[in-house]
Amino acid sequence: KFEFNPKVGIDNPALTLTEDTDGEGVGEPRFYLLTKDNTETFGFCLHEELGCQGHVIRQIELGGVAQRRGLQDGDRLLQVNGHFVDHMDHLRVVQKIKASGNQVLLAVLDGDSYEAAKSLGRDLSQMLPDDIRPRLCHVTRDKSGFGFSVSCPEGTKGTFQLSVLQDGPADRAGVPPGSWLLELNGDSVKSYSHTQLTRKLKQSGSKVTLLVASSAVEEFYRLRGLRVTAALADTSWLPFKVRELHLVKGPAGYGFLLKEDDCSSGGVGQFLWDVDVGLPAEKAGMKEGDRVLAVNGESIEGLDHEQTVHRIRAQEDQVTLLVIDPAGDEFYHSVGFGGMVLPWLGS
Repeated sequence: KFEFNPKVGIDNPALTLTEDTDGEGVGEPRFYLLTKDNTETFGFCLHEELGCQGHVIRQIELGGVAQRRGLQDGDRLLQVNGHFVDHMDHLRVVQKIKASGNQVLLAVLDGDSYEAAKSLGRDLSQMLPDDIRPRLCHVTRDKSGFGFSVSCPEGTKGTFQLSVLQDGPADRAGVPPGSWLLELNGDSVKSYSHTQLTRKLKQSGSKVTLLVASSAVEEFYRLRGLRVTAALADTSWLPFKVRELHLVKGPAGYGFLLKEDDCSSGGVGQFLWDVDVGLPAEKAGMKEGDRVLAVNGESIEGLDHEQTVHRIRAQEDQVTLLVIDPAGDEFYHSVGFGGMVLPWLGS
């Protein structure tokens, strides 16, 4: 038997599991929200096995978080952070888990149900909800305001529903009508009163970043006892983007220098400098001051300068870098992505 056996937690600290207590029925997918813990590993391996379909959960550590919460040997991984992965290349699925940051939401199906569904030709993606991700939206005020109003049941805290003005700033920024507000500028609103929230909005100036969930998404998490966080969010509506650069080495090399330096938001990072005109780095879109997030699909979080250089040199003639410019880097730290692997590679 051939087994492909990447240790999912090799670069990531271990995550704790919260399982879907409502999904006990045979043949129903189960959902696990894994949250990073710096003292452990994931507690399982993800295999690709000859003669066995799917991405297979194996080697569940005795007494580890995966076993304690109920992940089963032979479970098949169907979804990572709301993305269906059963049809994906195995290495890509491992990369998506590694790139997902402080938290990752997994959907699995037990092995017997998976095999039965496959034998019947069932579309496994139809067993899962269409979209279970909250949304991060960056709203810029115009002369009419932010383009949304907030309602809150009298006498309660932390329960805010948004009414969105059609074609207003919030609507253009991707805020769904009737969505629920979860975070404001990276801070949870769970303990806010309506008065406190109004004050915070006024203090935000001309721009505000909202973590919101539609009613369907909010219900999905609430019924399963799972906490919605920015790490799980759809970031496609945000104005700052990470960039994936693929470089093929030329006769004069790649044409850039890597420098370790302090990040503006705290901590240490690996930055790109001295980008030579006309060489592969510039042609790929590299800009001076970009911070490197991942090398060849794997996060460099926690790696020092020498280890990062080794990763870049691992393939002699080419490398793929995930980078972000200084403005985007500062923005994402401000809304709660600081100190974690950025999740967009997984998207």
